Amino acid sequence: MTQSMQQAKRAGAGKVVTDSLHQAKRAADARLLGVRLDTGSLPELVAAAERAIAARGSPFIFACANPHSLVTARTDGEFQRALERADAVVADGVGCRWGAALSGVSIGPRITGTDFFVSTMKSLNASAGRAFFFGAGEAALAKLNARVLVSFPRVTTGSLSPPFRPWSEEENRGMIDSIRDFRPDVLWVGMTAPKQEKWVAANAEQLAVPVIASIGAVFDYYALVTPRAPQWICDLGFEWLYRLPREPRRLWRRTFVSAPAFLWYAMLQRLHR
Repeated sequence: MTQSMQQAKRAGAGKVVTDSLHQAKRAADARLLGVRLDTGSLPELVAAAERAIAARGSPFIFACANPHSLVTARTDGEFQRALERADAVVADGVGCRWGAALSGVSIGPRITGTDFFVSTMKSLNASAGRAFFFGAGEAALAKLNARVLVSFPRVTTGSLSPPFRPWSEEENRGMIDSIRDFRPDVLWVGMTAPKQEKWVAANAEQLAVPVIASIGAVFDYYALVTPRAPQWICDLGFEWLYRLPREPRRLWRRTFVSAPAFLWYAMLQRLHR
């Protein structure tokens, strides 16, 4: 047997083991309102992203869940399928922990999109990797790239602001080509849910990017366009209360419609166990 054949055999065996471990992990993950939530730690998620970058095979898809997105997924089949396809859906938001306690489900640690973003960018900085930002407006992207340049100077970045309207198939193809031509290790997608998750699910294979992460408002937070709550408020679980008067048009429905519905559905889940 030639050396190349032996290497291919070892690589294939490694992929089988990795796939088996991944399937076992997915089976162990918890479900809240029908959505599978990852139970791994932040270092485990970053390590999974690093493996995907090294292998450059099937993409590692990351998404965040909060009470609003979980309620939306109940009646949006396309969104629910997109979340199901993701390799890791983390409980981003203290509301998920409250709902899990109410439903009697044990979920993993709270991991925010910002947590995963910063940790993964540190890893990319260590390896002089490449990251592409897709989403937000031109002004926000400019501020984001400027801060990333200071915080992670060894990461080569690219960015693209998509139209703030439904775009054509031709436009979508052009944006995909721009991302592919850049050859990023990680594609950060910063649009609103469920738009970003649906777009990733529909285009992941064409993108040919090892790691694709939907992180929504993290673009604006990290670019300092939208201020985040002080850490002590986040630690107490009241970040939503800090954000509501600052973003009322975007958050009122989440707070006064989705949040009560989420707690109701979580209680029903416990009763039907």
